[in-house]
Amino acid sequence: MKLQQLRYLCETANQNMNLSKAAQKLHTSQPAISKQIQMLEDELGIDIFLRHGKRIVQVTPPGQLIIKTAIRMLRDADNLKKIAQEFTNEANGTLTIATTHTQARYVLPPVIKRFTARYPKVKLILRQGSPMQVSTLVTSGEADIAIATEAIEQFHELVMLPCYQWNRCVVVPPRHPLLKLKKLTLEAINQYPIITYDFAFTGRSKINQAFANQGLEPNVVLTAIDSDVIKTYVELGLGIGILANMAFDPKRDKGLRAIDASHLFEPSTTRIGISRNSYIRGYVFDFIEMFSPHLDHATIQAKLESNQNDEPENAN
Repeated sequence: MKLQQLRYLCETANQNMNLSKAAQKLHTSQPAISKQIQMLEDELGIDIFLRHGKRIVQVTPPGQLIIKTAIRMLRDADNLKKIAQEFTNEANGTLTIATTHTQARYVLPPVIKRFTARYPKVKLILRQGSPMQVSTLVTSGEADIAIATEAIEQFHELVMLPCYQWNRCVVVPPRHPLLKLKKLTLEAINQYPIITYDFAFTGRSKINQAFANQGLEPNVVLTAIDSDVIKTYVELGLGIGILANMAFDPKRDKGLRAIDASHLFEPSTTRIGISRNSYIRGYVFDFIEMFSPHLDHATIQAKLESNQNDEPENAN
C-alpha cells in the first residue's frame, strides 16, 4: 500500500468517480490511476468501487469506510511534514485560505498585510468560492482554513471558531426616495426591485427570514456572489442593493448611498473553520489571532481538543 495509491483513490472519489478529472487534478494519466486503484483493491481483497464495464459508477459500502480512512491517513502524513517543518523552518511554508469574495475583498487585506510583514517567507494562497466550496476545500486538505459566514457549521469535521458579527445596509443611488425616510422598513424596501447575494452566500438566509417573519416575499430581481457586482447594478438603476455593511466604502462607492439596515435583520457571524485532525503550524495560529484577536493560541487549542463549537459572548 502506497500513499500515492491513497491519493489516487481519494481524488477519484472527490471527483465523483470521474477518472479524467482526477488524472488532470493529480497531473497523471487516467490509466495510471485506474491501475493503482486496482492494485490497491487486489491488495486489500475487496472492491472499493462498483464498475460498469471499465467505468467506475459507485463507491461500495466498505469502499466508503476505506476512503474515510485513506483521507485520515493522508492528513496524518501531511501533519508529519508540518511537524518537521515547524521545528526546522518555523517561518517558512504555505498558508492556503479558502474564503468568499466579501471576506477576501473587504476584510482580509489589512490582516494579510500584517501577516506578510511578520512572515515574509510564508507563501499565501487565497482560494475563493461559495461557503460550501471553501469548507469542502478544508475537509479535503486542499486549504488550511476556511473563512465564511454560511455553511461552516454544517461540516462536523471542522472546528468552528466564531470571529465577529456583522449586519447589513441598503445601498441606493443618490436622491433615492428611501433616503428621505426617518426609519427604514422592510415594507419600504419591498416597494423596489432588490439586488442581493445568491442564497448560498453572505448571510442571505437572514434576509429571507426577516421578510418571511413579516409575511413578505422579497422582490429579488437579481442575485450575485460578489458585493461589487451588486453595487454595479444598483448604480445602473436596476434596483436597490442589500449587502454586508463592511462591503460599502463611502470613499470608493461615491456613486451610491448606504442606509443602515441592522435593525431589520438578525446579525450574522463570520467563522473560521479548521480541520479537527490537522496539525496547526505556529504562523497559522498567528494569522487567526490577527483576523480575530479574541482567538489566541490557547483558545484555539482548547477548541481543537474539544468536541463543542460555541458562539462567543461578544464577537463584534
